[in-house]
Formats: sequence, structure tokens, C-alpha cells
Amino acid sequence: MKWSLVLLMAMSSAMPAVAVAQQAQSPAAATAQNTVSDATQKPSTTDSSDIAHYIIGPEDSLQITVWKEPTLSGTVPVRPDGRISLVLLGDLQAAGMTPMQLAADITQRLKKYVQDPIVSVVVLAVNSQRVFMIGEVGHVGAISMTAGMTPLQAIAAAGGLSPFAHSKHIYILRGTGATQKKIPYDYKKALKGDDKQGVSLQPGDTIVVP
Repeated sequence: MKWSLVLLMAMSSAMPAVAVAQQAQSPAAATAQNTVSDATQKPSTTDSSDIAHYIIGPEDSLQITVWKEPTLSGTVPVRPDGRISLVLLGDLQAAGMTPMQLAADITQRLKKYVQDPIVSVVVLAVNSQRVFMIGEVGHVGAISMTAGMTPLQAIAAAGGLSPFAHSKHIYILRGTGATQKKIPYDYKKALKGDDKQGVSLQPGDTIVVP
């Protein structure tokens, strides 16, 4: 009877310790379970809508990869005429297309030489999205063009007008040769809130400040 009482007391004192141990292990076990769960989930994807809709332009730099075909892969520049040169395919048009469209075009052309080609196109450097400033501004030269940039914003990015600028005679040159257009721009009107004035900047535009 005495030994039974001692054994019962020993078991009773051990039970809280076991319970505490179980409680201490629960967070770790839960963490382990969460880790396993996270590892088995599909990797998250970022919003690449801007990249998918980007239009390739002259002077951009592209990374073209053909799966398991290193001799057909590499970095290529987009020439001023908007074309690129690839092994086997020669010259083909790249400017005016999205990376996905260009990849699909290359894939279709490569089917003559490669079985089931898998092609990816990545824009490494964006050099085509620029406007140019000349004349009486703080800094003449090329300016990286952001989405929706207005002429007033471009002038501001160039350091603003100099004290000698003729703000009433600012204009935008668009295109080259016989197709070049001269678009007047009212700087004072822009300062009053009408910035775009029906004019949206396009890559390659030149803003002239006399």
C-alpha cells in the first residue's frame, strides 16, 4: 500500500512536466509544419504587366535565351533600324514588339532548325525610352522618359529654363526627315495647369527651347 502511494505521487508530479514539455514543443512543431507547407506551395509571382506590355525600341539591349541551345543564346542590341541579328535567323524586326511577341516570333522561325524550341526574351537595358532637350535649359541632352511624362516634367528634369529662354517659342520636334513634325508648346499655359495641351511625349521627341 505504501509503495502504491509513492508510485501514484511520482506519476502525479511527472504529468505537469510532460504537459509543459508538450506546450514548449508546440510552437516549434507548428513552425516546422508551416515551413514544410511553405516549401510545397507554388512560388509567388510578381506583377509583370509593365514588362509584358513594354514595347522594344532601338538601342535597347536584349537577352535572348534558347533553352539547351547556348550557341543560339546571348545578348543582342537593337540597332537604330529596329532590327536584331541572330544566329541561323539573320536579321529580324524587334522594335515595336513586346518581349513575348518577339519570343514567339523567334520560336516560330527556329522550328526549322531546332526541335520544340523554347525561347525567352528579357530587356536588359531600356535605352529607347528617351526624349532630348536642346536650347536654353539647365542640362541639354537625353532624358530617360517615364510613363506619362509631360513636356513640362521633361523641362523640369532638364533643370528648367535658363534666364535667356524664350518660353513663348518652345516647340517639340517629332520624327525625322520629310515626316518630321514641329509641335508648338505654350510654357506659360502649362504653368497654369494645361500641361499636355493635347500633346503626349513619345520616345525620340526633341524639345527645343530657343
